Amino acid sequence: MRDKTSWFVKIEEDGDPGVFGIGECGPLPGLSIDHRPDFEDNLSAIIEKINSSQIKTANHSSLEQLIPSAFPSILFGMETALLDLQNGGKRILYNNGFLQGQPIAINGLVWMGDMDFMMDQINKKIAQGFNCLKLKVGGLDFDRECDILSYIRKRYFRQNITIRLDANGAFKVDEVLYKLGEMARYQVHSIEQPIKPGLEEMEELCRKSPIPVAFDEELIGIITAEDKTRMLKKLNPGFIVLKPTLHGGLRSCEEWISIAESLKIGWWITSALESSVGLNAICQFTANYQNQLPQGLGTGAIYGDNFPSPLTVKDGTIFYDTNALWVL
Repeated sequence: MRDKTSWFVKIEEDGDPGVFGIGECGPLPGLSIDHRPDFEDNLSAIIEKINSSQIKTANHSSLEQLIPSAFPSILFGMETALLDLQNGGKRILYNNGFLQGQPIAINGLVWMGDMDFMMDQINKKIAQGFNCLKLKVGGLDFDRECDILSYIRKRYFRQNITIRLDANGAFKVDEVLYKLGEMARYQVHSIEQPIKPGLEEMEELCRKSPIPVAFDEELIGIITAEDKTRMLKKLNPGFIVLKPTLHGGLRSCEEWISIAESLKIGWWITSALESSVGLNAICQFTANYQNQLPQGLGTGAIYGDNFPSPLTVKDGTIFYDTNALWVL
């Protein structure tokens, strides 16, 4: 990917255009169920329905009646815009510690590339204060990927570095347990989506894997609380990784968290290449929880063109710089 397209919705009261809430609808190509050619037409139709409904608050039951479940990124954008407007149109969705500058620990994302490129990223991330690294795997020669893990453990043995892996479904079913066994030698915290979502072998893999399995793509398209509960009970992953843009918006993620915690399944939240508008909403939502695991909220820094905002990444955390301003 060289660029990323998002649609931004602004909601304002009639006669007061200076005060508005803004939300980001940014389906992710190749992953989002609502990344489709007619997305903008559907977004326009939903906007018309919301305008005629005169909805004024982020009432989830009302929004879910107006927005089909097949458009999770639109639901995320609309609910965040309404929350923003409810709180005065100041990019405030939840008045919690994050807005007072309380930082959220995040993982340093190491993008897939050749070995030298990934080594360089690892060294830079650790120098920047990250003590949790997330590495994309499955795209290089497997032995090279193990060499990278070995390098981290040998060079940074004095630092307490947590290693997360994300395979994006790249491993084949007949080889995955062997590969996870080899990677487990490097004290890996978790691996996201080692095989493709929806495969019947996932249940056995979650039971036998020497590395805790984290679900990401596996959660896409599961809508009702009953289906969420049934899937998590049946497969019993170590973690779920929530992306509001992909997984049904903030209300749906609240539901995922509640169900996961009731089943003693861990979780963290990750952005899905949103701009600073969407990332701000996800950070504030995350700060409502006392989750001590590093979150996946550092992707906003990859853009050459983004909205200037108070969001700041420093020393392995993201925080809201109360002295900085939004430029929209």
